[in-house]
Amino acid sequence: MDPGALTLLVDIIDAGNLSEAARRLKMTRANVSYHLGQLERAVGLQLVRRTTRRLEPTEVGLRLYQHGRGIQNALLAARESVTTLGQSLQGRVRLNVPSGYGQMVMAPWLIAFKHLYPGIVLDVMFENRVEDLLSDEVDIAIRIMSAPPQHLVAREMGPVRYVACAAREFADRQPLPTQVEALRSVPLITAGVVGRRLRMSAYRGDERHELTLEPTLVSENFFFLRQAILAGIGVGIVPDYVVEEEVRRGEVLTALDDWRLRIFGDQMFMLYMPNRHQTRATSTFIEYVLERSRGES
Repeated sequence: MDPGALTLLVDIIDAGNLSEAARRLKMTRANVSYHLGQLERAVGLQLVRRTTRRLEPTEVGLRLYQHGRGIQNALLAARESVTTLGQSLQGRVRLNVPSGYGQMVMAPWLIAFKHLYPGIVLDVMFENRVEDLLSDEVDIAIRIMSAPPQHLVAREMGPVRYVACAAREFADRQPLPTQVEALRSVPLITAGVVGRRLRMSAYRGDERHELTLEPTLVSENFFFLRQAILAGIGVGIVPDYVVEEEVRRGEVLTALDDWRLRIFGDQMFMLYMPNRHQTRATSTFIEYVLERSRGES
């Protein structure tokens, strides 16, 4: 079987449809379709099925895809080992991180990494949405989740702890909640709202509460949320790293400390595709970030 035909199958399945595959391969759509047909005739079986939205591999097609991906990865690794011989580490890492965690926790790590490896280009996107985590434009995604998608490689980076907190000024005016249900009657500051409501889980021993709350201030910008908390507008429900320094200095007080609060999830994961070739730059970056995250956990 022609290895080139297998790698073409990989490109077609990755693209999702013949038109996009043709664009990426700089071929005509008819030419791509012809080569796919030739491979299917050689195998004697259908390799992809056409749905209304995209091409999906059949069971046989998926097996050949995995073989073709292995060939592509081996070729890429061989090419990289030759081109980088005697050179400092180079390459490009495309990273998608949550806005708050990325800016408040990871930013110093990324800058330190650049000092260590100036030849590696970091392309960093700050984004909170979960849809299409790993398109062709992203090598690695960092996300807060309860459980990662099964089709991705997931590396644990540590737990995420949410806190109920408020500025000392607010606490002087109004007692902080001592019961989870009391969150219904205070002005809340948070992210993660669906519509106008916040769905939050709270755990303490065998107790579990599911609350639907209506915050007074909502934003995906965690710097802004921190400013609002410090201004005494209300009680924040945010990850602990958002107000860590302010809590240490006594400017922000926490409440419900014996409860485990959860909005999105309670674990930080690094996610990447299982079959995509990892350059030396990408694999070096992955191990660096995992080491830093374990040091912070």
